[in-house]
Formats: sequence, C-alpha cells, structure tokens
Amino acid sequence: MTNYYLTIDNGGTNTKVTIFDDNGSQISVSAFPTKGIERKAGFHEINLLDLKNKLFVAIKDALDKVNLSGNEIAGITTVGHGKGLYTLDKNNHVFMDGILSADNRATSYAAQFEDKVSEIYDISHQHVMPSQAPVILRWLKEHEPENYNKIGKILSNKDFIRFILTGEIKQEIGDASGNNFINLNTKQYDKRLFDFFEIPEMFDNMPSLVNATDQCGVVTSEVAMMTGLRADTPVFGGMFDIDACAIATGVLDNDKLSLIAGTWNMNTFADDKLAPLESSLMNSIFPTGKNLIEASSPTSAGNLSIIINMLLTSEMRDAKASGKSIYDNLEVFLENTDAKFAKVIFFPYLYGSNSDAKATASFIGLQSTTTKSELIRAVYEGIVFAHRYHVEQLLTVLGKKPSVIRMSGGGTNSSTWVQMFADILNLPIELVEANELGGLGGAMAVAVGLGDYATLEEAVVKMCHVKQRYEPQTDQTHIYDRKYAAFISLMNALDGNWELLKSFQEGE
Repeated sequence: MTNYYLTIDNGGTNTKVTIFDDNGSQISVSAFPTKGIERKAGFHEINLLDLKNKLFVAIKDALDKVNLSGNEIAGITTVGHGKGLYTLDKNNHVFMDGILSADNRATSYAAQFEDKVSEIYDISHQHVMPSQAPVILRWLKEHEPENYNKIGKILSNKDFIRFILTGEIKQEIGDASGNNFINLNTKQYDKRLFDFFEIPEMFDNMPSLVNATDQCGVVTSEVAMMTGLRADTPVFGGMFDIDACAIATGVLDNDKLSLIAGTWNMNTFADDKLAPLESSLMNSIFPTGKNLIEASSPTSAGNLSIIINMLLTSEMRDAKASGKSIYDNLEVFLENTDAKFAKVIFFPYLYGSNSDAKATASFIGLQSTTTKSELIRAVYEGIVFAHRYHVEQLLTVLGKKPSVIRMSGGGTNSSTWVQMFADILNLPIELVEANELGGLGGAMAVAVGLGDYATLEEAVVKMCHVKQRYEPQTDQTHIYDRKYAAFISLMNALDGNWELLKSFQEGE
C-alpha cells in the first residue's frame, strides 16, 4: 500500500502544497505567490490571515488535482523560509503581519550587533543578519513598542503554519538555531543571547523545542472541514527550507554541496564540525544531528524577476500575447549567447548584499553600445557570481572540492542557467527528479516520523533520485573566471564606500 505525505512549503516568493508518495514521486502541487507587503522601503511583510485562507484553498486544490481524499494522506509537515518573524499575542491570536526573510528594516541594528558578535559566537555559532528574529525584535522594541509589548509567542514561518493546522505552539530546533536563538552546545535556548540582543523579556515567550521528525499535534476538525484533510491526521515538526532542500537532494555530509537559487542565495554542506568565527559562515543544527554550514545572502534569483519587470515590460506583454512566458523567450536567448556576450557586471543586491550591508544593486561597465540584452545576461551571471563568492567561503572551511553540487530552487527551471552555474563554479551540478525539493524534504521527515523509514538517511536512499548532470565547459569557465575576478575586484573596492549613497537614498 502506497503512503502519501503532504508538505506545505512557504517560501519567500511562492507557497506550495505538495504531495509525495513513499518512493519520492511527486504526485501533486498547488502553488500561489507569497504576496508580500512593502509598506515602507526595506519592509517585507505578509498578511497572515490572508496566507491562512490561501493555504486552505491550495490544500484542497492539491488533493482535488489527483482525486485524493484527506483519508489517503498519512501525515503532514511544514517547510518554510528561515529567519523573519511570526508572532502571536498573549492569547495565541494573530495581531500583526508576519515578517519575511527578505526584510532589511533592521540593517543598522544588525551591523551594530555584528561588530561585537564575538561575544556570542561561541554560544550560537551564528553571525548577525538583519532578517534574524532577535534583530527584528530589537527594532520593534524601539520603533513599534505597541506591537512588541503584545507579543506572547515567537515562531518561525513554518512553525506558524503548523500552528494554523494543529493549534499547537512548538518551535523546531533547526530553524531556531539558524535564527540566533539556540546554544549549539546545549541545544537549548540561552538567556545570554536574549540579553545580547537587548530583548531579555522575550526569553519567556519562546515555545518548547521539537525535532523535524517529531509529531507536533494533529489536524483540527475546523481545518479538516476547510481543506478536505482528515481530522486527527498527524502533523510533524518540519524543517527550515534549506535543510529540506539539502536532504531532498541527498546532501547529508561534506562530500556534496547543496545550492539553492531562490529568493535567497543559499549554499550549504553538513558536517560534524562547526565553522569558526573568522570564516564569516553560519552554523545551525541539521535534522540528522550534524551541523549545517551555511553561506548565504538575499542575492539570488529574486533579483532576476525584479529586473525583468523593470526592463522587459513590453517583452512580457508580447510573450503573453503569443501564449508564452517571458522566461521561455529568455531561455532561447541564453541558449544563443555565451560568456563573451555581456561586457557588463551586475551586483545582485536588490534585497541586500553578500559583503557590505549598505550596498545596493548596480550595473558597472555600461557603454554607449550596451544593449538591454547584455544587461539581462549580466543579471543571470551576477547572481551566479554571488553564489560563487559563497561557495568559495565554504570551500575554505571544507578544505577540499566536493564531488558534486546538488542544486534546487527556481533557478533550476532554466537548464541553460544551470549550465551557467556549472561553468562559473567549475563544478559538476546534479538535479534530482522532483522539482519541489522543499516538499520532498518535508515528505522525508513525515516518512521517518511515521516510522515508514527508520532514519532520514534511509529515506534519502529510497526517495531521492538524480535525473540530470551538468559538467563545466572549459572554454566558458575560462571566460567566466576573468569576469568573476572583475566582480570581486569591484566588490572589494566598493565595500565600505556605500554610506553616502545609502544616506541619500534614505533621505537622511
């Protein structure tokens, strides 16, 4: 008898409800845009009641698409973007919008805390980022005390969604450890972290910790009525999306790297050791018990969609009129150009930088002959250069080249872009059969939680299937190496010199 597992995967760009079977086959997907609200520059929020209603519709749609009943779903889990902030009041009710991982309102606070991160690095083994919950909480304490004082419970994205399904309030430890809340040595919250971020009163608002494969309640009768799910269906802890994608692609140790080209530029491997302070890398607790070593920034594929909307309005309209997507036409364009085509460098910093917190997105090298097509190709390349910067950080700690990179995220929808990643990184890249990797990683957690497989390692063997491999093209790699050297040289020259522009942009 086949078991079916349902995952809700709430990313910063799109939210998906997926159904997988116990062989790892993708059965159904229902998706909708994660509709962010930007009430001020740098604010990226989401209406949680609207999210809840759309989730219920998507769950029903995912079941209906393949004529499954809720009775056939063996278990459910949630996967979500890390960082950000989701809160309930002291009566466990929603009272403010959720805050997404692309939010950078607290950039100045993050910089101040990062200047003294050595005080806590031996506790959390994390650097400080603007979108981490403790940093946002410190900002709220100063700028929106009326909301700060109402907070009763602090959750991650996927923990909030699990609460919607079950009414139970739990915090999964991997997500919490990636949010600067956890002592990686004791695997518990540490009051010294809350003192460091100047939010000591929030320590008592943290939910109890659970593991990815722990059962954390069941579907309520109210949710069952709204979605078609069976009441009392078990719901499991779930994962930070980078954990889910790593597991779904079979990255369980330091022989392989996981690369996610999505809203965020995420690059990771699993290891028994921890990255040191001077590496500038992040550490968190991986669901297998190892540590996840992470190099990341909001410098990936999310930049592409914004530039397309800026530069290709008429082309988007024409593509739609002919029954195509703009991405179909861009795929043809990429296939017919190569590394020599664009003479421009793009820094993908629309949501933030991978080096200087005050940096903004930029094209460098514009000439009178520069075409719009060059700019678009430069955006594709600049995003991969930002990934290479992080991959090289990982390799410094790893001390060796991995055998392969397993890639996931929206960037994998373009085969020519995946080839560009292989060429620029000069490493082979493999894709797995499922295209909803967050959903597959979640399904593996459900399978283990239910006892269908004994461990996540066993679930990977049974449910992860490689479908395609891309080898670097030497002629392209040589050209990209020269471009990347220019990217790094310009990045280093600009670092520390963005202050005047940033203050002008912010009207200071």
